[in-house]
Amino acid sequence: MTAGPKGPHTGSDTRLRLRLLFGAEAMLGPGKADLLEAISAEGSISAAGRRMEMSYKRAWSLVDEMNAAFRNPLVLTSRGGASGGGAEVTEAGRAVLAHYRALEAVVAEAGAAEIEAIRSYLRDVSDGK
Repeated sequence: MTAGPKGPHTGSDTRLRLRLLFGAEAMLGPGKADLLEAISAEGSISAAGRRMEMSYKRAWSLVDEMNAAFRNPLVLTSRGGASGGGAEVTEAGRAVLAHYRALEAVVAEAGAAEIEAIRSYLRDVSDGK
């Protein structure tokens, strides 16, 4: 099993996509986790959105959802202007992301046999049909 920006790979072409729902409002899933990683790498919400082929408005909306759902903000922003703006994943954001990625790895490893059992029921589509 390997991990990547699109979730852990289970040793084949199967990927695990984990979505956590906390009550009716708060959710953390692969898109938000990938966005946190992209913001961390790019230092900007707009650049992270471009990297993910996501509109700036959608990226901002996801950041707002995360910041509203968690006790401490996961992303801090600074306004643009002459010195330029930017965004930074906070310590809380880095911790939440690390826990999420660790949970993905645990689930993928613990569920590997079940994933392969499900795979055994799949139709053979190797010929492109």
